[in-house]
Amino acid sequence: MRARILSLTGVTGLLVALIGAVLAVGGADLVWLGGTVYYVVTGLLLIASGTLILLQRPLGFWLYGVVLAFTLVWSLYEVRLDGWALLPRLVAPAVLGLWIAMPWVAGRLGLRAAYRWIGAGACVALIALVFAAGWMTTAQRWRQNGQIASASAVSNPDFAVAPGDWVYYGRTAEGHRYSPLTQITPVNVNQLKVAWTFHTGDMPRPGENAHGHEFNFEATPIKVGDTMYLCTPHRDVVALDPVTGDQRWRFHPQNDTRSNIYLACRGVAHATVGATGDTCYERIISTTADARLFALDARTGQLCPDFGENGYVDLRQGMGVVPPGFHFITSQPMIARGKIILSGWVYDNQTEGEPSGVIRAFDARSGKLAWAWDMGRADPTSPLRPGEIYTRGTPNGWGAYTADDKLGLVFVPMGNATPDYWGAKRRPFDEKYSSAIVALEIDSGRERWHFQTVHHDVWDFDLPIAGSLVDLPDGTPAMVQTTKHGQLFLLDRRDGHPLAAVDEKPVPQNGLPGDKLSPTQPYSVGMPSLTPARLTGVDTWGVTPIDQMLCRIKLAGSRNDGLFTPPTTQGSILYPAFDGVIDWQGGAIDPARHLFIANTSYIPFTSRATPHDEAVKKGLIYPWAGWESGQPYPQPPEFANGPQYGTPYEVTVKPWLNALDAPCMRPPWGKMVAIDLSTRQIVWERPVGTTRDMGLFKTHYDLPLPTGIFNIGGSSITAGGLIFVGAYADDYIRAIDERSGKVVWRARLPAGGQATPAVYQGRDGREYIAIAAGGHGGLGTRNGDAVIAYALPSE
Repeated sequence: MRARILSLTGVTGLLVALIGAVLAVGGADLVWLGGTVYYVVTGLLLIASGTLILLQRPLGFWLYGVVLAFTLVWSLYEVRLDGWALLPRLVAPAVLGLWIAMPWVAGRLGLRAAYRWIGAGACVALIALVFAAGWMTTAQRWRQNGQIASASAVSNPDFAVAPGDWVYYGRTAEGHRYSPLTQITPVNVNQLKVAWTFHTGDMPRPGENAHGHEFNFEATPIKVGDTMYLCTPHRDVVALDPVTGDQRWRFHPQNDTRSNIYLACRGVAHATVGATGDTCYERIISTTADARLFALDARTGQLCPDFGENGYVDLRQGMGVVPPGFHFITSQPMIARGKIILSGWVYDNQTEGEPSGVIRAFDARSGKLAWAWDMGRADPTSPLRPGEIYTRGTPNGWGAYTADDKLGLVFVPMGNATPDYWGAKRRPFDEKYSSAIVALEIDSGRERWHFQTVHHDVWDFDLPIAGSLVDLPDGTPAMVQTTKHGQLFLLDRRDGHPLAAVDEKPVPQNGLPGDKLSPTQPYSVGMPSLTPARLTGVDTWGVTPIDQMLCRIKLAGSRNDGLFTPPTTQGSILYPAFDGVIDWQGGAIDPARHLFIANTSYIPFTSRATPHDEAVKKGLIYPWAGWESGQPYPQPPEFANGPQYGTPYEVTVKPWLNALDAPCMRPPWGKMVAIDLSTRQIVWERPVGTTRDMGLFKTHYDLPLPTGIFNIGGSSITAGGLIFVGAYADDYIRAIDERSGKVVWRARLPAGGQATPAVYQGRDGREYIAIAAGGHGGLGTRNGDAVIAYALPSE
């Protein structure tokens, strides 16, 4: 027994000394890079403490107490009582101190029981301090700055949608994501129950959610009349009974998805053509994973024979060479004035001269091309002559569009000219339209105006969704344009001029050699900024001091100039990055209260550029084999999305995680914010989401720390005063009180709810909330195949 106890004391001493050695070596590196001396000093003290414990000297116990006291003082100096920032600094050292204070360690050092109890009590007090400060910090980060105005009447004569329907991604073409239904309120929302669940049967196939494929069930169901329609990641279209969830019909497009890096379909579109009773007078419009557009009879699910060729239109016409997986559509097409308007997703960051980002409109009845807007042509809407193709490599509009029927405009969010992270060869029209919102005439496709949100974009800050439309209290027709980098632009949608001040400000320079950055960028100073501040060493985070130290070393050794830090060969911190503060979900608008609502994510990324020849020599990428080869698929995993053939550099961009797979930045990682569009002030802001399903090493475990969690997928508002949102990576759907920001109801989902909920009324008079719960491969949430609808009890 004595030998076993002595051995345990010795192992503890060795462990303390080893931890000290790691901190001392890493701390010396950090000091060399200009960082804090804390880690090297603490490391040396721990080496001494561990050695003394190994030798069974009581001074080892007291020296460890000095380390704890020093750590407490340093932590409070750096972060005050920010509980989440204190966690990696204090919890692990306190837990180890508690172990050392136990009889089997401190007792063998000849310490009296009173001293051991004092030491143990101090360690427990430190742990309690951290978690108490954590809950307090969460409460403090819930900002409430004012009162929300009372609702006013909403007149919406254009693109009229029945009150109980949800027809577009944003319910209406204006993109509000606002339902006028009032049956469910903050008072009765806690009575919501599952009304029905439908399983699509569409799950990841072998090899998907790996090797560059992402399986994402992101669909927002649409409900028109007495039928609900949605699409699955592999592009099946399904019609359901909106009250029972029973399947009415299903269409399999027989498409090849093997080369698609994203397996996602965010929704289908609805069009009415001809007279009631005609064949296919009511149509569901969708696309395949291999770039075909098709129309189905909304009643039967059969292809409409008068649309294109046997129901299909090949979207590769006029595009030149399009290898499998290089062009497809993820978002719901826009239906406006009898036209189907779309562009498509292009496999960006692969090479120069990728397929065109041309914006096209097709007749909803015949499928014939109505117009095409190709920014690279002298006359962007002039028809192609025989043998011509649309300009390759232009910015594309892959996200959801919005439209104003009264003005006759469709609003298109533009991406970047490929590739994203090196732009020296971009042409004048690429520079003009990259990351811009463009207003095109619905009838002709001619440009009315455009507004650029980022100049010479080398950060992949493309616009992932068109702005939501709202009439301000003074009647001004406005648009709120969200961006990945957290700037909100309030524009007059008639001509695109800013209604809230926009200033051009100097930004970091000296990017990759051969590329010239824009000296300034537009900042929306007249609207609240959701852009995070530049990260500092104090902001780094981990579960233990060691992984936090490693994050500090990475930060200190990288270029880190805050927003618009360019990619470099040294390595750069991109915060925010391409996943954005607000991604493809955009923001929701309550037009009755003139309130803008958005769920936001805060995830730092790292980037590193490698010279092309060096990347090939190291096997990071393969030599380019030509378009006809179908390359660059597959690629080695390190550079699967960024070989950038034809440029001098390959660029890796990935989430900045610590050694335990947690973000290297302290929480909160996800929030919800409400902004009054009248005062242009934040009314409330709070963290939302927990760590319940996002554990260390990508595990799923039940430890719901209220850190706020990253998210993707939109929120929807009701006139009953509620915001419904899945999106967050902890597998819940929530209802949030619009006035206060409080979570007033939540329900566990069987998989990630990275989709925007639809709100509708069934034929039984009940209000329903429907959401796709199938997970998101990129976010790492659980996969599933469920569509779930919630409603109040029928009685």
